Amino acid sequence: MVSTGRVPGTQLYYEVTGEGPPLVFVHSGGFDRRLWDEQFFAFANRHTVIRYDMRGHGESPPPTKPYSDAEDLYSLLEWLHIGKAHAVGLSLGGSIVIDFALAHSEMIETLILAVPDVTGYAFSAEFTYGFIKVVTSIEQDDGSPAGDLWLQSSILAPTMENPAVADKLRLIARENARWWLINPFFRRDAFVTSPATKRLAEIHTSALLIVGDRHTPDVLNEARLLESGVAGIKKVIIPGAGHIVNMERPEEFNRAMRDFLNAQ
Repeated sequence: MVSTGRVPGTQLYYEVTGEGPPLVFVHSGGFDRRLWDEQFFAFANRHTVIRYDMRGHGESPPPTKPYSDAEDLYSLLEWLHIGKAHAVGLSLGGSIVIDFALAHSEMIETLILAVPDVTGYAFSAEFTYGFIKVVTSIEQDDGSPAGDLWLQSSILAPTMENPAVADKLRLIARENARWWLINPFFRRDAFVTSPATKRLAEIHTSALLIVGDRHTPDVLNEARLLESGVAGIKKVIIPGAGHIVNMERPEEFNRAMRDFLNAQ
């Protein structure tokens, strides 16, 4: 089923397939729900699978005032009459499902975190400069295809070595370039006084952490932060994978997910 769900102040585009315990996927920033093509149907034989476009991504309109991605996820699940779900997040999507779990623990069955960000983590100067470079290029319209500089960054370089993944990712990134120009102060989750970095011990849900071994120090540091902060979290390292681990190594990624879900 393809539709739009009402959340405060806007509507989010979403897709649902399959039957069984709900499983919701949250994509990375600067891309959209298509990042989950290798998982969306693969898990539909045992789950009701939901994927959606966050505000300003894919088919969902950009924000015009402050909002919360975590509360958008809550409102979307409410709209779909889902009381509890397994939540999967990649990168920024990972930080969203972590924040959602902290705010609405009663709605989380399990957490599956793929190379996740963690709200409150202080990124390195090199990582931050990469973001500034992308935004400046788009603002100045310097001729660089929108989104391409992000794909050339150190965080995505290993992913882009795979031609099949690179071609698809380049299309998605270019079609989502507007995300880079959204007012960053609109995202209320990024400016909370008690971010996830200070509250990881409050997560008591069964959790899985999936990372590739070809990642940047920042992301690996965030993974270590989760390992030390979330009691009982299970970690799977996928060799040869970088940031978009679910697209680069879909069979290994799906196997790690299935093994974890089957063990619950």
